[in-house]
Amino acid sequence: MAKMLETFDQEIAAYIRRSEESGELRRASNWGKPLEAEEGYEATPADLRMGYKILKNAGVVPPEVEMMKTLRDMRLQLSTLEAGSSQAQDLKQEIQKLQLALALQMDALRGC
Repeated sequence: MAKMLETFDQEIAAYIRRSEESGELRRASNWGKPLEAEEGYEATPADLRMGYKILKNAGVVPPEVEMMKTLRDMRLQLSTLEAGSSQAQDLKQEIQKLQLALALQMDALRGC
């Protein structure tokens, strides 16, 4: 495995050298400037940053974000229901369950 990583590292280094020699890197709009941290970078636990970045680049959102979107949709649906109806009561219970699940997930991510 170490041999494969070494070879992979060498391949990356060679690619960077070729890009630098050709001037490709210097033509980049942010050449020589510090990289800007994306929104939420500092708030994301360090051990999750790489995984979340990979997911984001692949167009996949973390489960917590999906839960937040679902909550938003459920609240919107609740606003269209008659306040005292059994459907509204059932939906309120589902919202509470999802809110609790989300809170527990967020606490777990924070290491609480």
